[in-house]
Parts: sequence; C-alpha cells; structure tokens
Amino acid sequence: MRIALLGAGRIGALHARLLKADARVSELLVADVDAARATAVAEATGARALATVDAALDRAEAVVITAATDAHAALIRAGADRRLPVFCEKPIALELDETRRVVRHVEAAGIPLQIGFQRRFDPAYREARRLVATGALGTVYAIRLAGHDPAPPHEAYIPVSGGLFRDFSIHDFDVIRWLTGAEVEEVYADGGVRGFPVFAKYGDVDTAVATLRLADGALAVLTVTRHDPLGYDVRTEIFGSKDSVSVGLGPRTPMRSVEPGVPPPAGPAWQNFLVRFEDAYRAELTEFLRVARGEAPSPCTGHDGLAALEIAVAATRALREHRPVRVAEVR
Repeated sequence: MRIALLGAGRIGALHARLLKADARVSELLVADVDAARATAVAEATGARALATVDAALDRAEAVVITAATDAHAALIRAGADRRLPVFCEKPIALELDETRRVVRHVEAAGIPLQIGFQRRFDPAYREARRLVATGALGTVYAIRLAGHDPAPPHEAYIPVSGGLFRDFSIHDFDVIRWLTGAEVEEVYADGGVRGFPVFAKYGDVDTAVATLRLADGALAVLTVTRHDPLGYDVRTEIFGSKDSVSVGLGPRTPMRSVEPGVPPPAGPAWQNFLVRFEDAYRAELTEFLRVARGEAPSPCTGHDGLAALEIAVAATRALREHRPVRVAEVR
C-alpha cells in the first residue's frame, strides 16, 4: 500500500520508521508544513517527501496523521473526502463540537478511522484487559493510574495543548474505558502549579489529581505531573476481589522502594513515551494496515476518541470550578 504520512515531528519520525519496516507498505509519502522536516524524515527512512499535503493524499491509499493537534480535524476530513482509511494521533480536536462534526463527517464518508491510543496495544495493558474481561480479577474495586512526564513541554506548546487533562491524561481516560468496558459517569479534579510558573501564565497546571466514578460503581484515581526527574512513569494498578495487578511496574520504572533490603530497579529508567511504547506503536500501525486493507474493523474509533475527550473536558471543568462534574453535562 502507498501510505501518506502527514506530519514529520517526533512521533512522525517514529511512525515513518515503523511503517517503512512493514513489508505491506510499498511506498511511504511524507508531507509536512515544514518541507525541510519532511525531507529529513524521508531521507532518514527511505521514504519519499512530497511538497504538499494534497500531493501526498492524491497518491495515497491510506493516511497516517501525526501533525500538530490543530491540524487533525482538517486532515481527517481531507482523507475522508478522498475515501481513504485514516489513522490519526489523539485527539481528533481539542473541542467537543468540532470532534463531533469530524466523527459525523467520517461516518458520512463511510471510511474507517483509527485513533492513536497506543496503550491499547501494549502487551501488559492487553493482559490486564484480558484478566478483567475473563473475571480473573473478580469484581473491580478500584483503579489507580499515574502519568508523569520526565520534563515539561516547551512554552509555545502550552497554550495550544488544551491543558493537562486533554493533552496528557486523555490516554488514561481512554484506557479506563477500554480496560473495564465501563463508561465514566462523574469526575472530580484538582491541581496546581508546583514547579513551573509558566503554566499559570496560560491558565494551566503542572500537577493534578482526578477521581472518577464508573457506571458499574468502580472508582479510579489518577495522578499526573509534567515533571519526573527520574524518567517517564506511566502505571495502572487494578484492585479486584480475586487479584490485583499492575501495568508499568518493572525494572525500568522510575520509582524506588525505601523498604529495607529492597534493591533499586535494574534500569535504565524509561526516558520518554517514544521508547516506553515503541512496541505498542508498532502494533497499532500493524493493525491499521489491516484496517486499511479491509481485513479488520477499527479497534479504536472516532467515537472512542470522542468519549475520552468528553472525560477530559469534564475533568478540566471540575478543576476550574472545584466541583464534581458528570460527564453527561458535557456530552
């Protein structure tokens, strides 16, 4: 297949390398608003750089979107209008109304859309989901999630990120739904600026917590920060009536025990999301090629992207208004 890769930043460069390694990709066409960046990625991976997005789309049989968030909606529409299968990194858009319009546009076009929530393809997350689905954990009492980036983003990114919950925690909100098969009904959140005053300049926070009530009665607790000096720390713990399991706890977790006699993790610690989830990114793109060839339905649809954004918007409102917010309020 000829694949158009739209966006040649950090994640675009990774996806270019992963796609070129797949024998089903006969040609990879790279386009970016920064032509030099597209050329650099193409030269590094053996792909072909094209001067414009339209030129890439006109030659492609499927589309992978890794551009800036504010370009996602327009690029999804452009792919859908050409009746091309589309993969897009999260989120579809930062606002709910625009996200809904894109989902309707895709449905009207009749093309498959896969959203890039790569944790669904991580082996440990998949095993945790299997244990929940088969009843091996029993009744799920509570879920505890942690998301801690090694360093905050550059200042220019903060005002266009949508805020901490839309930008970073949306992965946690998606994985809660996917792991449990239950919808989030209510969110309470709080946060503040603990280490980086630049976030306050844009009405954002660098540290936050959220509690979530699921439709089946289970509870979830999330902590999230923009800075972890030890590395990239993303974990999920599920506590059930029969068993309890953890995702992300291992020799590369940037967390040490101070219990006597317990050795530190073997390391090295995960340094960023690209390294931590490279295998998951590879697996989700492998699955998208099956979707694009008509061999499988999308494993993470536009409706999944919309549902995760609804939770993120509810959490953001709860943070700003200091009150519990039912997801139905924003739906």
